[in-house]
Amino acid sequence: MERNGKGCSQALVGQSAQICEIRRMIEKLGRNRAPVLLLGESGTGKEVVARAIHAANPSGEFVPIDCGALVGPLMESELFGHTKGAFTGASEAKKGLIELADGGTAFFDEIGDLPLDMQVKLLRLLQEREFRPVGSLKQHKVNIRVIAATHHNLARDVEKGTFRQDLYYRLNIVSLRLPALRDRKGDIEELINHFLEQCGGHHRLTPEALEAMIEYDWPGNVRELQNSIERMVALSSGPWLHIGDLPSSLQNRRAAEPNLASAVAAGSETAPLPLLHARPRPAALFLPAVEKETILRALEATHGDRAKAAQMLGIGRTTLYRKLKEYKIEN
Repeated sequence: MERNGKGCSQALVGQSAQICEIRRMIEKLGRNRAPVLLLGESGTGKEVVARAIHAANPSGEFVPIDCGALVGPLMESELFGHTKGAFTGASEAKKGLIELADGGTAFFDEIGDLPLDMQVKLLRLLQEREFRPVGSLKQHKVNIRVIAATHHNLARDVEKGTFRQDLYYRLNIVSLRLPALRDRKGDIEELINHFLEQCGGHHRLTPEALEAMIEYDWPGNVRELQNSIERMVALSSGPWLHIGDLPSSLQNRRAAEPNLASAVAAGSETAPLPLLHARPRPAALFLPAVEKETILRALEATHGDRAKAAQMLGIGRTTLYRKLKEYKIEN
């Protein structure tokens, strides 16, 4: 997924079942202005989805509001604005973020970080479609769509008393959970190519580097993947990005991987294949004819058990499945 939400659901990169379902939901949600709650780990692309929902039926401005940054005595002023002389330093009236979003979409990012006193005011905004600027006696009517996002478990926060139950129910009319990148690894290669294009399209990954990135779990999700690609391109000395160009998190993971011999000893009673060497990425795998033969022998030796075959080959199951499809191997 892109960091900047361009267009509608086209901003979502990937063909996995999860992403296709999210695209379908975005099209449906674009037909109305009901509140939407986006759930998922940090870095999964919640703002991209929020922008796509807004763009599906664009009206007014899309105004992102970082709830984690709303701290201190001026928090209410940032949201609702203030009148001239409302407090020391208020030399002129100022519009708040809510008024800027009038007619459009207010995106409350990390809504779980919003303090309780501001949760009360947000609840009134949702129920009555009105707000009062700091220092004013008049209520201002507003027509906004509210999309909220969080990596918190809000139901648990309600139980703990750190999030209002009535606000939770008001926001949770429609909820979308965005999958972690490790749960849709089939999209990683397409995401990599997408981010490489954004960086100019002059770089490519070697097969070994690509495989390492596909096998990595990406705890920081799409955001971590994008940052990694940008860093690799910025520090590269040529068009090809190699294993040595990978971020330290991936390098450390590869260094910690058990070698093939120990993996076979731990997970399979079958002896290693003669063509395989005791290392995670055998050189033979870069020769297509030998690679196909090696995969066939591994499957034969493990009686078609793909998990054990992948272990013996020193590659991940995702990579093995991709190779089986590439070479049209059925077992």
